[in-house]
This record gives sequence, structure tokens and C-alpha cells, in this order.
Amino acid sequence: MSYDPKPTKYPFPESTDGHYLIVKKNDGAVFDKDYPFIDDSPKYKFRANLMRLGVRTLAIPVTYIALGLKVKGRENLKKYKDELSKGVVSVANHVHLFDYLAEMAAFVPRRTRIIVWDKNMRGENKNLIRYNGGIPLPVGDLRATAAMTKAVDDYLKKGGWLHIAAEGSMWEYYMPIRPFKTGAAHFAWKNDVPILPCAFSYREPKGLLKLIYPSGMFTFSIGEPLYADKSLPKTESVKDLTVRAHQSVCRLAGIEPSENIYPPLFDNCKRVDYY
Repeated sequence: MSYDPKPTKYPFPESTDGHYLIVKKNDGAVFDKDYPFIDDSPKYKFRANLMRLGVRTLAIPVTYIALGLKVKGRENLKKYKDELSKGVVSVANHVHLFDYLAEMAAFVPRRTRIIVWDKNMRGENKNLIRYNGGIPLPVGDLRATAAMTKAVDDYLKKGGWLHIAAEGSMWEYYMPIRPFKTGAAHFAWKNDVPILPCAFSYREPKGLLKLIYPSGMFTFSIGEPLYADKSLPKTESVKDLTVRAHQSVCRLAGIEPSENIYPPLFDNCKRVDYY
């Protein structure tokens, strides 16, 4: 079992996919059917390249230091290079406001895009998120959802790398792996691409490191790709892939799936106060 920070200062919601962060700003952006969910315009690419340069030279080194980050399993990126180059959906537990920067650091030089909470794409970090590949998740608009889904499908068919926080929200320093929603597996099934399970776990700080990392240091582990079982009916195949991805993330985080306090599939699951 990995180190458990057992955080108490965060107001974790009752629902396991609930958000507790307060986004202070709202620029009023509309994410409708005409929004460029996958923006390939010259203007976007120019700004994204500038942002990526800044992230590579400044933000990623700072992330390594700020999180005490270690990355494990990079050999899997090389081992499965050919499969991943044809498109991939990666999943991981979402446990820090800037853990996506840690994921970007682990996946360098590959470029990734990530589906994010729509409020974050309107808030104070909107530019950092958008120009690092953020794709807003539309809410309450079926035509917008259809447009986003088509854009992502096209992106994956071209060999793109999509990241999804399958738990649905961010809970800082939380150790148990919360239930997964099936969106990642739907994209993987539909586009015949694998899910790449990854996981954040924590290391207990020793000595003077306790002063720098009082809540623990981060390890990011990269697993091996998982494919949908197409011999099953679609609904069952998607559920099966979601369960296997959840189990893999548990193991990568140092948790035996049978000992995790949550089921693998989200079904309006409620928070478990286990300490």
C-alpha cells in the first residue's frame, strides 16, 4: 500500500464526481455546436506553440520541484510506440490542480489534449488550459456535445492523444481511486484505440522534506495499453474496458482493486469517509 496523505483541509463533496473548487471568473464563453473544440487554426497553433515553449522551459521544471515528482513506466511509451501513435486515450486519477502539467511532463515530447470542466475554460486559468490542449465539456446542449464528440473522434482517428480524468473531478491528495465514468472507454471503443492507464500515488516525505512537502510527494506511473473486447456487445465492452482501466489505475497507485473503497463504475456514488 502506498503512502496515504489523508487530507482533511479540502471540502470533498458528497458525490464522488463533485467539484469543490471555486472558479472566480467567468468570461462568458459559449461552448455551442460552432465552438472549435479541436482548434487547428493558424492563430491557435501559434499561441499553443508559444504556450508549450513556456511550459516546457518553465512550468514543467517547476512542476517537478513543486510536486516532488517522479515518473515511472516511461519505458511503456517506447515499448508501445507504434500502437500509441495510432491514437490513444489516457486516464488517471485527478488529484492536484496542476497534475495535467505533470502528465505533460511524463508524456514529453508527445502532445496531448484533455477534456475539462467547462467552468475552468471560462475562468482565471482559461488560457493556460486552452492552449495546453483543453477541450471544454459542454453541459445541457446536445448539439454541442455531438460537435465535441465528432471533433474528438476525428482527432483520435488521426492519431491524437486524448487525456480524460475519468473520476470526473479533482480531489487534492486523495488516495482511493474514485469510480470511473465510461466516456474514455466510449471514445476508445468507437475509434479502435487503446486506453493507457496511469496513476498518481504519494511518497511520504522524510527529514527536512517534511517541511517542503507536508502533504507528500507525487509519483506518476504509466501502465500498458488496454483494448476493448469487441467480442462483447458494445455496452458490455465499454463497461468491461472501464473496469479493467480502473483496476489498472488502482494497481499503479499501489492499491489492490479488491481493497479499494469504491466500485469501478460510477453510479451516483457517494463519498466514503474512511478515516
